[in-house]
Amino acid sequence: MASTFASQGLNVASLFTDAGLSLDLLDQTDQRWPTDQVSLLWQLAAERTANPAVALANPHLARPDHYGIVGYAMMSSPDLLTGLGRLIRYLRIVSDAATISLVAEQGGRWVRLDLSGGDRAVPRQRYEYGLLTLLTFCRWMLGHSLRPQSASFSFPVPADISPYVEAFGCPLSFEAKSNGFFVTEKDLSSKLPTAIPQLADLHDRMAGLALSKLEGPQTTRRGQEAIMRRLQDGSPRRSQIASDLGLSDHTFQRRLSDEATSFTELVDETRRELAHRHLSDPQTSLSEIVYLLGYSDQSTFFRACLRWFGRSPGEHRVRLGLDRASQVGV
Repeated sequence: MASTFASQGLNVASLFTDAGLSLDLLDQTDQRWPTDQVSLLWQLAAERTANPAVALANPHLARPDHYGIVGYAMMSSPDLLTGLGRLIRYLRIVSDAATISLVAEQGGRWVRLDLSGGDRAVPRQRYEYGLLTLLTFCRWMLGHSLRPQSASFSFPVPADISPYVEAFGCPLSFEAKSNGFFVTEKDLSSKLPTAIPQLADLHDRMAGLALSKLEGPQTTRRGQEAIMRRLQDGSPRRSQIASDLGLSDHTFQRRLSDEATSFTELVDETRRELAHRHLSDPQTSLSEIVYLLGYSDQSTFFRACLRWFGRSPGEHRVRLGLDRASQVGV
């Protein structure tokens, strides 16, 4: 990101400072960057360059070291599909805020990116940069210009789509349900010239060790993922989630306590994050969100939003829409 900002003539140190971040921390490979500040960085960059497509300005910056050990594990894979699978397996080493998934459809798979925000709406530039960086890295590994069959974005059609055409080189769709690009089975099965079978196991072990260092609050994270899967069936029981994690109810309760939380707090925080995410999507109705969060009626959801955001669901959706509109209009 800093390299992209610099390539556009921005004062990178000033940009980081104004976003509440220290440029000096870039040299610390284990540094974790707050998601709200990363969103603010992109918002400021778009404003100061007067270019809402600033994230697409330099599509050739992706290098293996940007992904660290995860990049080298991907490179040592026999084919592109295996490399992407390794990225998904070790993604938390790269980012706590990103989720990448492979969704099968006839003829290939969608490579989809989801980003979680804090109190600040995730700007479009973060999705653009994340997808383009991943696509560029895939092209780098393959040794040729991978051309997706299509790319989709959840935000409205920009005034100028030429940067997207140049960066992705494929048909585009906007106001879609998700952000991603579609890769054919033929491309996914392509052999990687960077593959080194002798190093694949070593890279896996190194990535596994790096991942284990990040898993201090592992029970909280895994519990939240299990709760997300169960919410549509109503409020999950603690014993149910403990069983999903292969733990006894007592052990699950103790580990959550060791991580300074409780099951009640974990369910509530999971619902809050999902509510914020779903309310930012105007295509998801309030009744759908009530169902997705496992509430039995809208009034309970209404009261929860007042407690979480200090606003009703409708008011919070309007606020998120205003934030999004201001970013699109930069």
